[in-house]
Amino acid sequence: MPATATKGTIVVTGANGALGSAIVEQIASKPEFSAYHGLYTVRDTMHAPALISALTHGPTHPHDLVALDLTKLDNVRQVAEGINVRVSTGKLQPIRALILNAGFQDFGNQSWTSEGLDTTFAANYLGHWLLTLLLLKSMDKEAGRIVIIGSQGHDPADPRNERSKAFDDPKYKTFISDAASFEAIARGEWSPATEDASFRGGFRRYGAAKLFLVMMQHELQKRLDADPALSRICVLGVDPGTMISGLQRLASWGIRVLLFKIIYPIVLWLNPNGPVRPTSRSAGDTLEAAFGVVGEGGEPPKDKYFDGRTPLETSVESRDAAKRELVWRETVKLAGLKEGETVLSNWQ
Repeated sequence: MPATATKGTIVVTGANGALGSAIVEQIASKPEFSAYHGLYTVRDTMHAPALISALTHGPTHPHDLVALDLTKLDNVRQVAEGINVRVSTGKLQPIRALILNAGFQDFGNQSWTSEGLDTTFAANYLGHWLLTLLLLKSMDKEAGRIVIIGSQGHDPADPRNERSKAFDDPKYKTFISDAASFEAIARGEWSPATEDASFRGGFRRYGAAKLFLVMMQHELQKRLDADPALSRICVLGVDPGTMISGLQRLASWGIRVLLFKIIYPIVLWLNPNGPVRPTSRSAGDTLEAAFGVVGEGGEPPKDKYFDGRTPLETSVESRDAAKRELVWRETVKLAGLKEGETVLSNWQ
């Protein structure tokens, strides 16, 4: 379908995951999204059964499956360049919604990328940060929205984390203090599996990556607001809650099977509106943030974070302006972002 026949483009990362495929299923099945072109990224386009199934739940809408490995920065650049070329040449309409959904949790099975970065850090945060900065060129400058998928793990003080005891030790009450501590998280030297090989060590690394995403929400919105050409783009966050998904694939049998395949399904069945959420509900919450939420007086809803659809204040650390600027500067270095790669004027 030619670009002129669509309203705009929706980009969803991690579209083969449980939440990602649920988001795609709702896009495919709801008439209000039928005029959008979907770009659905997965690591392997030849093996994406959940995504393929999701696309069958409604009339065919224009879409592409895009191979993307967020842990490989060269691949992120290649994919972003391909999208930017298609938008600039009119083959795609500008991006109306960029949904940063892809997630990875190692549950103690720590690994590193070819560039020596902790996989959890790279997959959840760094790849998404770089992709977003590169794709700003193709965003709808009047109505574009960027949605990050957050987590209770970003906030050690969140009461929902008490049960895991992952943040009981005082040294884990905060994540960063300076550039060296950020580097330690990026390199997998903070809360490493050699120190704690349990799921708690992995959850802390996941929480740190999600904190950086939430910091990105706040800091990117501030920088967009200061850029006249990009000031109407909104950045929003959604905590999807506890879901039964493929995120647990590296967990122990007790977590992967007993908890997530036996206990949590029973909890969900007994209390559909309880602490365990169906992916369909979280997908609806994500699309509400991407298309439905409005700000005061009908203005764009900038820099809002939601637990589902309930406004939630992010962690104290995420709201620390000095720490956010530090994380941004160090991220620019790690990503190797250069002049001319992003249209954001104050990117450094």
